[in-house]
Amino acid sequence: VVMLLPHGYEGQGPEHSSARLERYLQVCAEGNMLVCYPSMSCQYFHLLRRQGLSSIKRPLVMMTPKSLLRHAGAACSVDSITNGRFQTIISEQFGGEGKPKKVVFLTGKVYHEVAHALSAQKDCPPVTVVRLEQLYPFPAEEIEALLEKGKYKEYLWVQEEPENMGAFRFINHCFLDEFGLTLDYFGRPISASTATGSAKRHAYEQTSILEALIKQIYEA
Repeated sequence: VVMLLPHGYEGQGPEHSSARLERYLQVCAEGNMLVCYPSMSCQYFHLLRRQGLSSIKRPLVMMTPKSLLRHAGAACSVDSITNGRFQTIISEQFGGEGKPKKVVFLTGKVYHEVAHALSAQKDCPPVTVVRLEQLYPFPAEEIEALLEKGKYKEYLWVQEEPENMGAFRFINHCFLDEFGLTLDYFGRPISASTATGSAKRHAYEQTSILEALIKQIYEA
């Protein structure tokens, strides 16, 4: 069973924006399902392929933003599809050369906006951005290997959803339980509604999230 759920903040109102990711994560336990939020077309392909070939049969819940259907950043080469595999996390460095002191964790569509914002900065300090393509089962081994290699000083989490929604609280608990770490939150504040219905308000909120994140990255 595969559930493809429209999810992604694009200024189209509550019903369009949220598939209630947090509710699926809330019932995740004992390896009962898979919850993923792929950010590229090749990841989407390999995830479906892995699901079909897996000997362990369990539901796959996948967040699928409509804006990524034609997003240039979500496109992949033929080689990445024919020779690649699904990656539970994807790590890359932005900014200047040198060893990053800060690492930003995120999942799904917001990666493309964060990547665009960081690439547009001048003299940006080096920072590691890690995409969690699989949220559950939590990829603890892969993240632990990354943390041991990086020796970071600050751990950040950015998301589009309000603080009481999305993946933040689930992932923050996983980090505390597995590594004894807590993540600094960047995203919309706690809200009763999943999203605004105003495109203008949406754009303001989205820009505010990115500006706050970049400001923190620049701080020594």
